Amino acid sequence: MNVMKFFLIISIVVVTVLKSEAQQKTFCNPVNLDYGYTPIPNFSQWGKHRATADPVIVNYKGDYYLFSTNQWGYWWSNDLIRWNFISRKFLRPWNEGFDELCAPALGLIGDTMLVFGSTYTSSFTIWMSTDPKANSWKPLVDSFAIGGWDPAFFTDDNGRFYMYNGSSNQYPVYGVELNRKTMQPYTTRKEMYLLEPWRYGWQRFGENMDDTFLDPFIEGSWMTKHNGKYYLQYGAPGTEFSGYADGVVVGDNPLGPFTPQSMPVSYKPGGFARGAGHGATFQDNWQNYWHVSTIGISVKNNFERRIGIWPAGFDNDGVMYCNTAFGDYPTYLPDGKEDHRKSLFTGWMLLNYNKPVTVSSTYGDYSANNAVDESIKTYWSAATANENEWIQSDLGAIYTVRAIQINYADQDAEFLGKSLGVCHQYKILESQDGKKWNLLVDKSSNKTDVPHDYIELPVPVSSRYIKLINVHMPTGKFAISGFRVFGYGSGEKPQAVKDLVVLRTGKDKRSAWIKWNPVDNAYAYNLYMGTDPGKLYNCIMVYNANEYWLKSMDKEKPYYFMIEAINENGISLPGKVIKAD
Repeated sequence: MNVMKFFLIISIVVVTVLKSEAQQKTFCNPVNLDYGYTPIPNFSQWGKHRATADPVIVNYKGDYYLFSTNQWGYWWSNDLIRWNFISRKFLRPWNEGFDELCAPALGLIGDTMLVFGSTYTSSFTIWMSTDPKANSWKPLVDSFAIGGWDPAFFTDDNGRFYMYNGSSNQYPVYGVELNRKTMQPYTTRKEMYLLEPWRYGWQRFGENMDDTFLDPFIEGSWMTKHNGKYYLQYGAPGTEFSGYADGVVVGDNPLGPFTPQSMPVSYKPGGFARGAGHGATFQDNWQNYWHVSTIGISVKNNFERRIGIWPAGFDNDGVMYCNTAFGDYPTYLPDGKEDHRKSLFTGWMLLNYNKPVTVSSTYGDYSANNAVDESIKTYWSAATANENEWIQSDLGAIYTVRAIQINYADQDAEFLGKSLGVCHQYKILESQDGKKWNLLVDKSSNKTDVPHDYIELPVPVSSRYIKLINVHMPTGKFAISGFRVFGYGSGEKPQAVKDLVVLRTGKDKRSAWIKWNPVDNAYAYNLYMGTDPGKLYNCIMVYNANEYWLKSMDKEKPYYFMIEAINENGISLPGKVIKAD
């Protein structure tokens, strides 16, 4: 190869990568943020790891600002894809030793942004800014005496200002009106809502919602006003569980009384990235609603977590919903007004679920197939972090590849807290025969920290083998919890599912055993449900099974169900909606 041809090929690759980043129109959960590592040593007894949760996003002057737990800073974005970190410890002016912004409240009063961190035992500063992009902040109230854990701010249309807070398995969420100038409460706090797990199955504590060990927790308040109604959202039953969700109670006044919606609003107990609790609802620049919430990993610690963003909204009857179906697959971001009840899923299917994997090396029991088993909790680890450690996925046939997501795991990480200036560097190669390889993505000179990197290819590629080669790790070994390839298969879509059966007994109508005939060429199923046949807003993705134990129902209402089958080639026709009394 002559020198001119070599540099021409390199230039094409560089332009392709830059073009892909510039023209990206989709995203894939978990959100690809430069998550900090837990700053608390005793939260890292099974290894140092990244962790954040309790997110809140507000749209401020056309940009989106994201705050979450223990990040020593915050992010902003103008497109919900590329997030820019601003380093800042929100220290008390009178106590330089406190630098943890945990489960923060973020609010707007006029053109001023407010931020306030959780506190139980002592007061905390309320900070204000009219230029958060420039990291310009000053105290609004030096010491907010009443404090509160998991706080949330809300400014009503009439200018009145409220705070909600609470994180407990004994006490309810509280609300109070504040003087917007002094931040002093007008009255004592008022009880807003306490969990009712005896009625709503999804509120029960435990991974299997069986109320073992502890009572369920209510936490993470957020208030949204829509068409004159007040929607108070809350997280339950525990952040470490797949069923962690956000529920909502609805009222005519900001301090209630409220009536619960039967089903959780933000709910994602199945799939690769599970959990969708303790979050916030915001609007984009076209007034479309979105919900940001917490995704659980909970392997190295119960509080090992990430962040997801889901389309949300309100239907014509005022029912609040969040669309998490295909919530961890490539999703379009709108460039105008959208109906979020209609899926923004791209239709790019997962092409390598449980397909053959080969690797350069393996550390301990962290086997290669963990990278393609659609569980963020499991991962493959190479023996080292050396350059040229690699993992290769065989799609089984030549498919059209549209996007790739690389989810790194924290094996033998050494960082505590936020580490600035670190990066992942890698290359992705593709091949149709496993012999002749072409460079598909070159991030060997990348300078950013991308623990959940998502690459939307500017031009689809027909390929069978996809190979990820390590160049540099920021810390720890080269380890992958999800090497996910998306696109279009070349075969038939699955047939519609037959004989969906829901067995709901009189002993406990919060629960049901759901079973269906397996479809031969399906690798997963989407199970939709709701309390109205036209409002099947909750969805559970079930991999490699034809049954599901559901424990999330309102025992006092009938439910409706529908199921669809999924494979590399697409989605089956929807099944018949059935009723379970």
